[in-house]
Amino acid sequence: MAATERRPVPLGIRALLLANFFSTFAYLGVITFAGDQIFGITGREIDLGLLGLAVFVPIFIFSPVAGTLVDRFDRRKVYALAVLVEIVLSLALFGYVRTNPTSAVPIFFIMSMFGVARAFAAPAGRAMPIDLAPPDILERVIALKALAFQTGVIFGPVVAGFAAVIADELPYLIAAVLFTFVVILLTQVPKPPIEQLETPPGLFQAFADAVDGLRYMRKNEILRGAISLDLFAVLLGGATALLPAIAEERLGVGEVGLGWLRAADGIGAASVSLVLASKPITRRIGKVLLGTIVIFGFATIALGLTRNYTVAFLAIVTLSGADAISVYIRSSLVPLATPEVMRGRIIALENVFIGGSNELGALESGVAAQFLGLVAAVVTGGIGTIAVVGIWWKLFPALRDVDRFDDVRLEAPPPNT
Repeated sequence: MAATERRPVPLGIRALLLANFFSTFAYLGVITFAGDQIFGITGREIDLGLLGLAVFVPIFIFSPVAGTLVDRFDRRKVYALAVLVEIVLSLALFGYVRTNPTSAVPIFFIMSMFGVARAFAAPAGRAMPIDLAPPDILERVIALKALAFQTGVIFGPVVAGFAAVIADELPYLIAAVLFTFVVILLTQVPKPPIEQLETPPGLFQAFADAVDGLRYMRKNEILRGAISLDLFAVLLGGATALLPAIAEERLGVGEVGLGWLRAADGIGAASVSLVLASKPITRRIGKVLLGTIVIFGFATIALGLTRNYTVAFLAIVTLSGADAISVYIRSSLVPLATPEVMRGRIIALENVFIGGSNELGALESGVAAQFLGLVAAVVTGGIGTIAVVGIWWKLFPALRDVDRFDDVRLEAPPPNT
């Protein structure tokens, strides 16, 4: 077993993980300072929530078709085409922000187009590491994928923050360059050796195939519980969407301070992901998943109550570290319980739930901050997250009682297609 654990990760997977890192790096820089740009123009917290909605709605609309296409065609090409669109959109933001804009409407529109691109990029990019990983290093590859993602979460906002000090439009130019690196790296990734969907082509069939994926998810209690947990728990704890307002109104820091606060999200998660890459969780999986979300909730409450920058930074590190464990477990459970021919559709559905938790969570936080005040919005969100864990503990005993990842693999029902 020790020799198996030391097996090197193939070069094609390394190129893919690096591509995922650059993609996250670029996108987080864009979304952070698109929010900062909008808040600077309007001065309204609710617009930070509306930005989340602008990104989520296209994900919700296009994910069913995207998942079917990811299962039907070469996932590398789907990923690369989506990233090419993101290059164009980054350059559009660069050009618009250079005009010293007084209207946030074009930024909302461009970010909604980012939502369309992410609907296709996410299931392709998230499925391929599992497709390419040999079975004996699957969990290690998943942990490394999480590490690549969280490292991008660190560097994206920090680099964009320093770039924004030089020029407001510079973060978007940097993003365009990084997205270009993603496309280049994808040329080094081998075609996944997987079974592809072979149902008749057509829009109606695409939706029928998406419905098959939904039926599969509904029949698997562990899968259903793990995916829906992210939606309802993180939806209420989406305080990071309010970081521009927290930085200015509660902590009194500028763009560099905001960049580091946003990077704290990645620092906590990357630190935990680094540990998981060498020492993956192997026992009491379900209880660890639910327990880490409770920690996430308490850290969110601390973030809402403090006026101290150090305490806020540490609260974000804590909640992001807890979230990284949750992501690691769910990112392992979902592919292990899903046949490869259905993986794109299931991950696309999960992407809707993740988008719901992140983007609709941003909307919920923005609306709550507008009507309840900034502190009340963050604190009540943390309390709600803890309450959700208590409900899921009762509703999904099969998820709660998962001990090992192998248990999920053995219990996965056969596909319907």
